[in-house]
Amino acid sequence: MSPELIPADTDPVGRSDRPLTITVDGVTVAGVHGQTLASVLLAEGRSQWRTATTGGPRGVFCGIGVCFDCVATVNGIPDIRLCRRPARDGDAVATQSRANRGAQ
Repeated sequence: MSPELIPADTDPVGRSDRPLTITVDGVTVAGVHGQTLASVLLAEGRSQWRTATTGGPRGVFCGIGVCFDCVATVNGIPDIRLCRRPARDGDAVATQSRANRGAQ
């Protein structure tokens, strides 16, 4: 997963982007159809969106849905793996914190 969005006009694949907009903790973030929620956040410059039980920051670790480090609440549903979830126009993402909640 790249932390940068390749502009469509310089992409050798020749794609044509269909823009979309999500909100993350109330802040509007632009993306394109075909991106996962994690890749939208990475392209925006965000590398963390969850706090672990130890208080440490978490974001994408494995990028294939195995580790659960990239979970967040999406449209009111907690613990969605953002590396696996395609971004949809209008999605509302809320960061999560498990600090001081014990191991989960």
